[in-house]
Amino acid sequence: QVQLVESGGGLVQAGDSLTLSCAASGRSFSRYMMGWFRQAPGKEREFVAIMSRSNSTYYANSVKGRFTISRDNAENTVALQMTSLKPEDTAVYYCAATLETSGFLIVTYTRSRVYDYWGQGTQVTVSS
Repeated sequence: QVQLVESGGGLVQAGDSLTLSCAASGRSFSRYMMGWFRQAPGKEREFVAIMSRSNSTYYANSVKGRFTISRDNAENTVALQMTSLKPEDTAVYYCAATLETSGFLIVTYTRSRVYDYWGQGTQVTVSS
């Protein structure tokens, strides 16, 4: 069992930067694929970024070059550094975790349904 707690959300202006953090409890954090997803009002939850056990990363096209995902296995944390924020980045951001399965393509983990554990979410609002 893994519990995830996000923090770091807030209200910022367009062009600002913000870093979200996700603290995970439980064992074997290093075995998990970690992901960030977001959900804007009236929209479906969408993939943002993921980081594998081997530190491979994958980003949504909409955030590539602006967002950076990182993890610290010693601290059981994963972060999402967001720069050049845009109003369309406004959403509730969720941290997610699932055991990484050998042989699966990393793109498999861009689908929210493969994740077993979710945080409660943190609101990010970007004003224009």
